Amino acid sequence: MTRAAHDLIPEAALAWHRAGQGAALATVIETWGSAPRQAGSQLAVSGTGEMVGSVSGGCVEGAVVTEALEALQDRRSRILTFGVSDETAFAAGLACGGTIRVLVEPVGDGDQALAQSLLAALTEARAAGRAVAMVTDPARWTRQLVAPGQVPAVDARLKSDRSGTEEDGRFIAVHNPPLRLIVIGAVHIAQPLLTIARTCGYAPTLIDPRAAFGSAERFPGETILDDWPDEALTALAPDTRTAIVTLTHDPKLDDPAIQVALRSPAFYLGCLGSKKTHAKRVERLSAAGFTPEDIARIHAPVGLDIGAKTPGEIAVSVMAQITQVLRQ
Repeated sequence: MTRAAHDLIPEAALAWHRAGQGAALATVIETWGSAPRQAGSQLAVSGTGEMVGSVSGGCVEGAVVTEALEALQDRRSRILTFGVSDETAFAAGLACGGTIRVLVEPVGDGDQALAQSLLAALTEARAAGRAVAMVTDPARWTRQLVAPGQVPAVDARLKSDRSGTEEDGRFIAVHNPPLRLIVIGAVHIAQPLLTIARTCGYAPTLIDPRAAFGSAERFPGETILDDWPDEALTALAPDTRTAIVTLTHDPKLDDPAIQVALRSPAFYLGCLGSKKTHAKRVERLSAAGFTPEDIARIHAPVGLDIGAKTPGEIAVSVMAQITQVLRQ
């Protein structure tokens, strides 16, 4: 499952190590409430000082890079603690100060280092779209990749999509597959929506059986399926990490997809159309046997009410609503 380039942080560390440049991986294990980077956020640092990712709003990156380069020399992992004053935090775009703790691990040989084989196994799982967690015990510097169904604490964190430190001191770094956005209808709004979704970390798929709409020329580089929407959506098997948006305005295309979506555990379903259009949609779904509780899952008219007019603005409102439903 495709990830955005800025999310390929363990992959960058592995590539630098294999190329002989050396690499270290820094991971946030604790932070303050207003921080822009949550626990589990990572920064890869090469032996030449190149960086991918981030662990803060910029206020501690320099110190982390310095420590990462030192870790490459002494082959010892370390946990860094930074007390951030209110003034420094404000300069970094935060509301208040606090504490941030960062785990820094050199990649490769060494009793405390992150083994290349373990990092490679992690990147393979991520490339295959398999959920996995890296469990690190700083007291012993042991590490283990744990799949779902093996450790209850890991399962709980995978389900909540939250990395964090357990009471026994083990840090569980969650690596879930990318969130998915499935869009029905290759209309104008879909063009900025897919771009914004990818920037937000989603793997988007576009469905439209109309060749003139779902063309590679209009959507370069996108995954486009030309099957009938309900068939394509069924094959994609929406799960709890999937958002679905219908945009065609055509009941012959939207309705079959909506029915599949309502029978799935997708966390979000939004449908383009006015209140009048949605009222007619509700009548059709009710006639098809869907309950008021089922139909209440639909966000329609789609998107937050921010007065959006242009396709780009509507796409922003849709992505904002998807984010709100996911996070709140």
